[in-house]
Amino acid sequence: MSDDWRRRRVVTAEEAELWRQAMRGTKVFAHHVPAEAAPVLSPPPPSPPLPAKKKRLAIPTTPLAAEPPPRTIVPVSRPAVPTLDYRRSPGLDKSTAGRFTKGAMAIDAVLDLHGLTQPVAHAALGRFITGSADLGRRCLLVVTGKGNGQGTGVLRAEVPRWLNEPGLRAQILAFTYAQPKDGGSGALYVLLKRRR
Repeated sequence: MSDDWRRRRVVTAEEAELWRQAMRGTKVFAHHVPAEAAPVLSPPPPSPPLPAKKKRLAIPTTPLAAEPPPRTIVPVSRPAVPTLDYRRSPGLDKSTAGRFTKGAMAIDAVLDLHGLTQPVAHAALGRFITGSADLGRRCLLVVTGKGNGQGTGVLRAEVPRWLNEPGLRAQILAFTYAQPKDGGSGALYVLLKRRR
């Protein structure tokens, strides 16, 4: 082992004073090594400076967005009742119009669209109207159903629009909702034009 540890470094007056202050109030034990015999160590290297505290970035506080207003359920508007205006229907006299709207005409054929999808119902309606016109039928009943009981059925809303499409409208003289005995607003009377 090297004897370098026995060599003493010259202690500065400042270091000696610090040692005395540090040892003030301590008790001396029997196996105490006198201060003069204690090896003098070089002071520890200075500890690196503590990093400056990071400033917390102020997070801009924005007031919470107001809760959106509660969703309101807008009822589906009932489709306009197709009206029969005999003055606008060439070939439909007042007497026939009255009997038609009151459900007093004999029904020649019935088409029930309950449970059909829109595309299937649309195609079935087209075939029914065209086929009935070809057979010379006059008064038809098309049953759409009332939908969910609140008058918002899809077919109930769509069938009047389909009846007004040019291909079908050319064969129809008039149509209107049926009387309660025949289904009320869940069915339509369709009056076909007479074939010449």
